[in-house]
Amino acid sequence: MSVVVVTDSSAYLGAGEVDGLGIVVVPLQVIVGGREFDDGAQIDADGVSDALRSWTPVSTSRPAPWRFADAYEAAAARGAAGVVSVHLSGEMSGTVDAARVAARDAVLPVEVVDSRSLGYGLGFPVLAAAQAAARGAGLAEVASVARDTAAATRSYFYVDTLEHLRRSGRVSTFANLLGSALAVKPLMHITDGSITLLEKVRTSSRALSRLEDLTVTAAAEDPVNIAVQHLSAHARAQTLADHLTARIPKLSHLRTVEVGAAIGAHTGPGMLAVTVSPHIP
Repeated sequence: MSVVVVTDSSAYLGAGEVDGLGIVVVPLQVIVGGREFDDGAQIDADGVSDALRSWTPVSTSRPAPWRFADAYEAAAARGAAGVVSVHLSGEMSGTVDAARVAARDAVLPVEVVDSRSLGYGLGFPVLAAAQAAARGAGLAEVASVARDTAAATRSYFYVDTLEHLRRSGRVSTFANLLGSALAVKPLMHITDGSITLLEKVRTSSRALSRLEDLTVTAAAEDPVNIAVQHLSAHARAQTLADHLTARIPKLSHLRTVEVGAAIGAHTGPGMLAVTVSPHIP
């Protein structure tokens, strides 16, 4: 492929997808009890869940620019004519800024794309871009496919408790919930690159039912790809996936994915999310 697609580990793509399309993944950093780990390679979902359950301090950090510089240089060494580097929202992380720093001095053209999302809100644009690259699309077209897919992708999610968001500093978005206690079950979505409150729900069963209904409405009558994502909530995720399969008539592909440490550090165990993206033949 003349264009190589680079992303970061918060996309949580499967190994088969990454290897099959030649996608390069740069890991985010996860800090547990003062020790730094590469997301995915050195710490996984179980590791971060165990740390959070024991209230060990957990935080995350963007990759250093040299990590992206190395990825771009390696792509050039393999004969790539350009790179499209697609990353999680700049409103949530400095990752995309680190990629831009590296791109300025890269030995080949690099288009950096802010997906304005994370998880499969990032993953689906990355896959669409890599598929375009595999078809022989040029640098500008591959970047355009990533941006268009990101703009058309919707993500909704639920957390068991706001405590982990509060500890990570992300709960400021939901300051109006704190007066009604952290026991509130919030449904959230990603708008303008940030996590925002969609609905307040009092029980987890009602929250999961609404998550299902929101996904069905977002899918409408169009061919779609869906990712059900979770952290330490395998049974819930499978039940939701089964319900969506039965209710969405033009479901092209559904995958169930457990997120890793970089997202789990902020949401905590029990998180459940759904991402809906247009299916591109």
